[in-house]
Amino acid sequence: MTDLAAAGETSIGLSEALSERYLAYAMSTIVSRSLPDVRDGLKPVHRRLLFAMQQLKLDPAGGFKKCARVVGDVIGKYHPHGDVAVYDAMVRLAQDFAVRYPLVEGQGNFGNIDGDNAAAMRYTEAKLTEVAAALMQGLDEDAVDFRPTYDGSEEEPVVMPAAFPNLLANGAAGIAVGMATSIPPHNAGEICDALAHLIQHPDCGVEDLAARLPGPDFPTGGVLVEGRAAILEAYRTGRGSFRLRARWEVEKLSHGLYQIVVTEIPYQVQKSKLIEKIAELLEAKKLPLLADVRDESTHEVRMVLEPKNRTVDAGMLMEQLFRQTDLESRVPLNMNVLDADSVPRVMSLKEVLRAFLDHRHVVLQRRSQHRLGKIEKRLEVLEGYLKAYLNLDEVIRIIREEDEPKAELMRAFALTDNQAEAILNMRLRSLRRLEEMEIKGEHAKLSAERQGLLTLLGDEALRWRTVAGEIAEVKAKFGADDALGRRRTLLGDAPSAVVVPIEAFIEREDITVILSEKGWIRAVKGHAESAEDLKFKDGDGLKLSLHANTVDKLLFFASNGRFYTLGGDKLPRGRGHGEPLRLMVDLPNDAEIVTLLPFRPGTPLLVASEAGRGFLVKSDEVVAQTRAGKQILNTGEGEQAAFCLPAEGDAVAVIGQNRKLVIFKLDEIPEMTRGRGVILQKYRDGGAADIKVFTLNDGLTFRTNSGDKTRTEPNLALWLGKRATVGRTPPQGFRRDNKF
Repeated sequence: MTDLAAAGETSIGLSEALSERYLAYAMSTIVSRSLPDVRDGLKPVHRRLLFAMQQLKLDPAGGFKKCARVVGDVIGKYHPHGDVAVYDAMVRLAQDFAVRYPLVEGQGNFGNIDGDNAAAMRYTEAKLTEVAAALMQGLDEDAVDFRPTYDGSEEEPVVMPAAFPNLLANGAAGIAVGMATSIPPHNAGEICDALAHLIQHPDCGVEDLAARLPGPDFPTGGVLVEGRAAILEAYRTGRGSFRLRARWEVEKLSHGLYQIVVTEIPYQVQKSKLIEKIAELLEAKKLPLLADVRDESTHEVRMVLEPKNRTVDAGMLMEQLFRQTDLESRVPLNMNVLDADSVPRVMSLKEVLRAFLDHRHVVLQRRSQHRLGKIEKRLEVLEGYLKAYLNLDEVIRIIREEDEPKAELMRAFALTDNQAEAILNMRLRSLRRLEEMEIKGEHAKLSAERQGLLTLLGDEALRWRTVAGEIAEVKAKFGADDALGRRRTLLGDAPSAVVVPIEAFIEREDITVILSEKGWIRAVKGHAESAEDLKFKDGDGLKLSLHANTVDKLLFFASNGRFYTLGGDKLPRGRGHGEPLRLMVDLPNDAEIVTLLPFRPGTPLLVASEAGRGFLVKSDEVVAQTRAGKQILNTGEGEQAAFCLPAEGDAVAVIGQNRKLVIFKLDEIPEMTRGRGVILQKYRDGGAADIKVFTLNDGLTFRTNSGDKTRTEPNLALWLGKRATVGRTPPQGFRRDNKF
């Protein structure tokens, strides 16, 4: 310790030394590398890139220069870091799929949305865009402060004048030490609307601003499906996230087929990796509704998704893809930026807009002061010229004869040093009278401009009106309804919680179920009608047929009063004659199928025996879980179950084998889960021939004796009665076989 003290050195603890140095490193990372400035939305590397390009005169109207030249100037003069990092930053500023309003116009290969890298900087060329020029407008007018570069040899701007609201328009992303920033891009026209509203209503809330700036506007488009309340909360606190989905449409093909075309994908999602992910899920059989994916993109995105078949619901397929792939992504919002004092903090939307406006107000004042100083210097010179013209002969004499003409001019005409110097530097050709008139005109014009600037600097309300006018000009230039300014991201509704049923993952296909007289069953593809499709082998014929779907449950009602259940996808297919139904369910030999119908949850069924007894039962109660079926209708000795039909209507018509018809209200039949039921129609001999459920107001429709015609009887008062009555003879023309 004594030796250290003698040498002029002090001792410090390791912990203290590390914390001090790490804090210095952290602050350097935060301020000089990772977080953007709220005023111009730029990080130091971007600011130095643009400034270097301006110094190289790479103006929008000029020509291109090699990117290597720009990168060399940046790392040599302003930014002593690796050339790869600087070039990568420059490339991103030129990618129209990465930034909403590119600041660099590139010529050559600057990468693509698939994630391919740009060509080497020795091959590519670049220049500034109009947006970048607007950001630097006023740099040479003392609009902002300058500071020495890292080696002190030159100067660089601390911040850009930023006539363009770059922070919100192009967004920013960065990770510092202990903090990060993530700001999505927005539409410049909408930003300008919010800025103008904030100027007129300084006390407005975030809700008013969000009404004009409703959400981000991404360069790759897509559909913003975040809820309105969540967006408002994110803008109010400066933290949140936005749910973004790909934009898609259905393209109809021939023969009822279709395909889904994705035309826009979420922001910062690489298309090639997205397609690879979908292909991996297909290989793993995790996308049962999707058959194939293709990339047909050119300079525009076109991803083609082929469904398994035409019956797949497009919405269900896309919902499945949104859940499992980056076709839906979340874009974070963390408006952590450096304020005007270079202090990092999270700002709300209003604070960000206010900081930009305050910066523009300061820039206006500084530019006005700078211009006023220039004018006053020029007016001083012009006033000296005018004095010289009034005493031209004497001025010429003094210049020709006096040893110290400058001092003599100042004494003789009460001139300042600058005025005398300007007169001595005049050319002889300027002595013509026309030049005197031009000087007087310039003096009057500059005097008027000077008065206007003095008025502007003395009137804050006028300054804010001027700022509002500048913002209106920015909107007219960059927020117009053209390819650059038009909103690209569609504002959609927040999707509800979609429950994808298990049936959606099963391949759906229309089929026709055919049951023969001898009990053979099979399924034919499509809804078949022709006799060729419905025929069986010789000696057998069609008994029952039903249009259904492979995902349907099928209910078979047998003469023993039992229900048997089979899935439509379990039926034999192909060109054969099918299989005996008794091999698929335990149907007794003395029983046969009397009714075939699809299962529809919640639908009431009317079941009845040939003796004319029956009841109502919910379809959910008849579904059998085993091959043995489920007993529902009990029959008396010598009776068989004969009828099962959906109870869709308000009236029941029963005709007996005795050719008596009775009609009564459906609510007279009780609902049961099993049993023998109640009497539907009373008979002395025989039983029920047919039963029909219908709507009373629509009348009773039945086939006539000819068999190929139908007739509707509207006036049913003659047959309308109570359940369990005998009934009356049916209307004239009713079929002789007593069938409806």
